[in-house]
Amino acid sequence: MAKRTIVKMPGDGIGKVVLDETIRVLEAAGFEADYVEGDIGWEFWCKEGNPLPDRTLKLIEEHKIGLFGAITSKPKDAAFEELAPELKEKGLVYSSPIVGLRQHFGLDICLRPCRSYKGNPLNFIRRGPNDTIQEPEVDVAIFRQNTEGLYGGVEWSNPPDQVYDALMTHPKFVKNFGETPQEELSVSTRIFTKKATERILRAAFVHAKQYGYKSVTVCEKPNVIRETSGMMYKMAQQIQKADYPEIELWNTNIDAQMMWLTKNPENYGVIVAGNMFGDIVSDGFAGLIGGLGFACSAQFNPDSGVGVFEPTHGSAPKYADYETSIVNPIAMIESACMMLDFVDENEIAAKIRKSVAEVIAEGKVKTYDMMKMTGRADVVEKGAASTQQMADAVIAKL
Repeated sequence: MAKRTIVKMPGDGIGKVVLDETIRVLEAAGFEADYVEGDIGWEFWCKEGNPLPDRTLKLIEEHKIGLFGAITSKPKDAAFEELAPELKEKGLVYSSPIVGLRQHFGLDICLRPCRSYKGNPLNFIRRGPNDTIQEPEVDVAIFRQNTEGLYGGVEWSNPPDQVYDALMTHPKFVKNFGETPQEELSVSTRIFTKKATERILRAAFVHAKQYGYKSVTVCEKPNVIRETSGMMYKMAQQIQKADYPEIELWNTNIDAQMMWLTKNPENYGVIVAGNMFGDIVSDGFAGLIGGLGFACSAQFNPDSGVGVFEPTHGSAPKYADYETSIVNPIAMIESACMMLDFVDENEIAAKIRKSVAEVIAEGKVKTYDMMKMTGRADVVEKGAASTQQMADAVIAKL
């Protein structure tokens, strides 16, 4: 079989080091691939005015699979200030390249699994009866609709007349905002389509059935956001009744869910939500399994076969210049395992996950976050494992 080609996109900050160490783990586990580097991130915004160059899109169109490190995103004004002087008069506006990837390739299905590792000192614990200490096992698969909702990018400041006139046809807009000067308005839309909503719901139910989860929870806000959240829950009811009656359908509001996730996280199986609420609840559950150093994700389009796999942490620029990298690579390694599953290399993925679990359970090698240290340049001298040492430990278990 010919080697697969993977588009590696280090991005910004710590993205390069966690991606390089992850590729070492992949090679040690026996995954053979060629890697081509795709340009993406802050550097290309500053010098080219485009953080997602067309050449990178062409690489992914050709090879289908991308491994992504991390990205730096800054607010509109800050982004403009860092643009090369010769580009500042061109009317360029920064937009997140990872959002651009999702929308360009229709990567509308995002899966963010949150599973606790036995022996992880960062696992969530709670007080039980008679002052006992309980450590519930967390095993949640969060499906996030990735291309619509609040992240769809349909927004305006000082909306144009045709948009303003359309808004003025809604009685609640007239009542609450009708006297606000047009130039003082900023509007972001939350758009759901039935096609994309059905895709993410069905993906959630398929996953629940395939992996033996007893429930699918729609985590939205249908009591207030009646049209979009309401549509998602109604469609979930129809799909569950027609095709998955053996799987329980639960309905939670995002605000209540954030309270309950620390009360009874072991009760949840598959959770499905729109873009913003899926982002929120996945970070909440990630906190229960050790934080963003353990939070992996996959985003893919089943029709085209394009998939991009990334940790959900940021670029952490304050750590990027340390002589010895201290960041935890496990989220990136787990994201690569999701890539392996996507390309049907399940045995290699399982072998890597087993090795990671053994390192954590053994407890001899811990990055600074696992030792509950503040992330400073001297943590390795104080006993924390470096990024490379954690990867070495996983490779040794392999």
